[in-house]
Amino acid sequence: MYSRKPVILASQSPRRAQLLEQAGIPFEVRVSAADESWPDGMPVPEVPEHIARQKAKAVQEHYSADDIIIAADTIVVLDGNVIGKPADRADAINILSRLSGRIHTVITGVVIVRNGEEQAFSQTTEVHFKSLTPEQIAYYVDNYQPYDKAGAYAIQEWIGAVGIAGINGDFYNVMGLPVSEVAERLAVM
Repeated sequence: MYSRKPVILASQSPRRAQLLEQAGIPFEVRVSAADESWPDGMPVPEVPEHIARQKAKAVQEHYSADDIIIAADTIVVLDGNVIGKPADRADAINILSRLSGRIHTVITGVVIVRNGEEQAFSQTTEVHFKSLTPEQIAYYVDNYQPYDKAGAYAIQEWIGAVGIAGINGDFYNVMGLPVSEVAERLAVM
């Protein structure tokens, strides 16, 4: 369906790659070291776009101006605080215990760059976790090892099937890329 040369995905996320594949968007992956911090005082909803912009800039110098670069970053927000990737098993268990029985927000920021122009946007999805038992949390962490995932979980895994009561927004946004909006924007570039 998408007939141009491959876009450049500035992400090593297998989930983002999977979503682009599902949408029929040809791509190649290029990852360079990018600063994933953000300035003190930056409003939380702006954080994922800021980080995505840093990722895009880190790979941009390797390509020509007419190449399309897509970068994204996903954050989990609970009580106004960004919850990152867990450092270890204990941290993952702690994070999931805090999310248990609560509603949190997932924000994915996307930056698309071509010919010196940038399109930046973000999508927000609310996720409502059921109350999880300590045994369920330990099972998930031990069997799925969610150490590379913001909020210590992936909605498409076991915990999403048994532990999520509902979502308000884009499911794929929670996976890491609001692919429908990305496809719409690419279609007019």
